[in-house]
Amino acid sequence: MRLATATAWSRWAEREGARIRADGRWRTVRDFDGAGPHGRVPDGDGYRSVVSFASNDYLGLSRHPAVVAAAHDALDRWGAGSGSARLVTGSRPVHSELEAELAEWKGTERAALFPTGFAANLGVLTAIGTAGTHILSDERNHASIVDGCRLSRADVTVYPHGDVGSVERSLRRPGRALVVTDAVFSMDGDAAPVAELSEACQHHGALLVLDEAHAVLSPEPALGDCQVLRVGTLSKTLGALGGYVAGPAELVDLVVNLARPYIYTTASTPADTAAALAAVRVVRSPEGDELRSRLRANVELLSPGHPSPIVSVVLGDEGRAMDASRRLLDQGLLVPAIRPPTVPAHSARLRITLSAEHQRAQVERIVSALAALAALGRDHSSGG
Repeated sequence: MRLATATAWSRWAEREGARIRADGRWRTVRDFDGAGPHGRVPDGDGYRSVVSFASNDYLGLSRHPAVVAAAHDALDRWGAGSGSARLVTGSRPVHSELEAELAEWKGTERAALFPTGFAANLGVLTAIGTAGTHILSDERNHASIVDGCRLSRADVTVYPHGDVGSVERSLRRPGRALVVTDAVFSMDGDAAPVAELSEACQHHGALLVLDEAHAVLSPEPALGDCQVLRVGTLSKTLGALGGYVAGPAELVDLVVNLARPYIYTTASTPADTAAALAAVRVVRSPEGDELRSRLRANVELLSPGHPSPIVSVVLGDEGRAMDASRRLLDQGLLVPAIRPPTVPAHSARLRITLSAEHQRAQVERIVSALAALAALGRDHSSGG
């Protein structure tokens, strides 16, 4: 019986794998031996040097001397791991220091750390998305928000992307409601209408949950008197690892007491936490302003006026996207092809992410390479 069960699972795995491959959506892990934009990827029996346009380390802080030094110091003082959850014995002074710094940075009463940004969204939405709550979620929200909504006990309405009118109509329904949205959407790099959403929430007494993971170039949001929880990550703009929620004390304290990903997960490592603390301090300094200016200049080279360092080139077909990614890799440019189900069907794309560490000449290379790909596509479509 045990052998028959194992065989049944093997057959199922083979069928599922074949189905995913047939759809052109099979994924494999590729090592990147490097840091920042520069590194090597496996190429046959050796490695190929590439310039990466695939990292979310937008300001290059993962390699900043102060950030690296803070991680080293934390390792020497507290060791590699925290040993348990925050509510047991896993909390170190550096965790509380980072929470205080995050709250001050975001202008809120309180902040609470999570081991990842994904866990932060899961924790917040399941803790406050109780029975009787109505959650309104943008259709292009990140998977962590989608899963948080699914795991909550709330009624969930998925509204058309960026459609404030739809949100307004849904908020007329009586009862406790919250609106959750990415501030900047991870696959298109476009910005949510935060000011309008916060105004709608304020008018209807709803809570706004704002995921600012990719909002490195966004101005401070105009939130008015709207009640808001600001969710963020330590692994993108800050170059470390972890997530957080910042907001009113009574809501953040409730999340600490109810969120299972907070209560039952080992605390973030001291090194990651210390690195993030140092990174926040860089971001809030004149040096941080200079890094954002450099990043903004790189975005302007590739896509003038675009609101974020995420620039998508939508190609539609999965095969076209994979082929374009391979052609760029042949030129030493690492740009991932993003396929369904990460993006909607028929919208496979190249997802280019820029960093303050990219040199102007490197951005000009990707601009030229994309122009050549576009010209090639036009030749093929005209039968040339």
